Order: sequence, then C-alpha cells, then structure tokens
Amino acid sequence: MKVTVVGAGNVGSTCANVLAHNEIANEIILLDIKEGVAEGKALDMWETSPVNMYDSRITGSTNDYSMTAGSEVVVITSGIPRKPGMSRDDLIATNAGIVKSVTENVVKYSPDAKIIIVSNPLDVMCYTAFLAAKVEKGHVMGMAGVLDTARYRSFLALELGVSPKDIQALLMGGHGDTMVPLPRYTTVGGIPVTELIEKDKLDAIIERTKFGGGEIVKLLGTSAWYAPGAAAAQMVEAIVRDQKRVLPVCAWLEGEYGLNDIYLGVPVILGKDGIEKIIEVELNSDEKALLNESAEAVRNVMQVLDGMKVF
Repeated sequence: MKVTVVGAGNVGSTCANVLAHNEIANEIILLDIKEGVAEGKALDMWETSPVNMYDSRITGSTNDYSMTAGSEVVVITSGIPRKPGMSRDDLIATNAGIVKSVTENVVKYSPDAKIIIVSNPLDVMCYTAFLAAKVEKGHVMGMAGVLDTARYRSFLALELGVSPKDIQALLMGGHGDTMVPLPRYTTVGGIPVTELIEKDKLDAIIERTKFGGGEIVKLLGTSAWYAPGAAAAQMVEAIVRDQKRVLPVCAWLEGEYGLNDIYLGVPVILGKDGIEKIIEVELNSDEKALLNESAEAVRNVMQVLDGMKVF
C-alpha cells in the first residue's frame, strides 16, 4: 500500500509522520519542489523508526512524480499562504496554478488515486483539483471538516473537563468563518451537549471554532500544522483501511442539501472508494439558512476562479 504526500512543509511532513507512526501505509512518498527538503525530512523521520517501532518506509523526492506511481491516496498540501499586500484573487490564482499542476502530475502516475486537498482556499482548491483530475467526484475531496470538528471537540473537552474521545460532533459548510456548527448533532458520551453546557458558553466555543485557524496564526505568526496534518492522516487511514468512517469532508454536491455543482463540507462515508456516500441529515430552517449562506460564500470564490480562465 502506497500513499503520497505532496508538499513537505509543516502540514505535509506532519501528515507523513503520523501515517508512518501508525503504519497506515507500507510506503510513503513525500514530495516537494524545493531541492533536498523532502529527502531530508523523510530521512529524519525514517531514522525514528527504530525508536518509535514502525516499518512504514518514508522516501523523499524533489519534484519526481514518477516515484508516486501507483499511490492509493495522494494528499496535496502544496500552495503558499496569503502574504501582506496579497489580494484574495492573487492567492487564488497562485494556488490554483500550483494545485492544477500537481493534480495533473498525480493522476498521470496514479489515475485511480483518491485525492485529498489541504491547500487553501480549501473549497475552491478542491474544485480546481476536480477540474484538473477529470475523475469521478468521489475521488477528489477536501480536508476541512475533520480539522474544524477536532477543534470544536477539543474546545468542548476543555470547557466540560471530559475526554475528547467521548465527544462526537458535526460541522458543515465552507472552511472558515461561514462554517456551520450543529449543536443539535453534538453529543458527549451520547448525551446532547446542550444538556451539559449553557448556551452562551456553547456559542462562544462555536465562535472560537470558526476562527480557530486565525487564533493559531496570531500566536505563532504562521498557520497550524499538527492538527491539519493529523486530520488529513485520519482521512487517509479511513480510505486505505476501508474503515467506512463517517466524517465531515469537503465534497462535490449534485443536489444534496438542495445544492448543485459546488464543493462544500458535509458528512460522508469514507472508505476504499473514497467518498462512498454523502449523508443528508435533517436540518431545521435556521441551519439550512446558514448552510445556504456558507454555500453562497464558497460559490463566489469558485466564480472568481472560473473568471480567471485557468481551465
């Protein structure tokens, strides 16, 4: 079993490290455009194998996609962060070009690979990869909901003084401040969270979750990597081990939730064929309004990409 991670920055290298430590794949390829970076990080990780007791072989490569041939899953973390003075459109244009090129190279050598996008802006980069890959919709997905839900659950665990293992939650919509947390579908050991925490405290946690990435940036001066890398690895594991996990994933919608031709975060069943089913949960009028609002924000960004004539 072979998995490739494209982009050996903080998120990509963390993802590869988690995959190796958990022996999720026999072979892990870490690829980057910068000379020696992927090779160096892969070698450093491999040298921990006798200490951490794993057999997964990690190999680094500088832009040699032939080494990725036959990958079951490919995680794409490539792209640049938004820099001072850079407009949203500039970021979209730059990262769309990167994701398009990476995706085309990936499918050239691994046409049946399931592709997980981590690059930002997440929803529109999924759209970019989908257009570039020209594969069935269930094979291209985005990692956002798993990360956002993890943040939400971790904040709840701190507030309630309980184990995060016992918290189940669901978030939908776009990745960012228009995400749609669903307290009605959040439980702690099977108990509805609304019975355990006051509304004002729950609302505060939801707001913190929406801006969870920004909180990290303010503290570190750069984006998070431990949680995003681990979240992407969880999706890889669900696919490689055919776990049929129910996870919130950025998926291509064709009528689900009344939405068409858009990438948006929804709960899915994730297994060896990628997104095997999109689950439609019942939403009340307020939740539907928030989801439609989030979809509109995502669609606006998708239209920016369409206007750039990248394809």
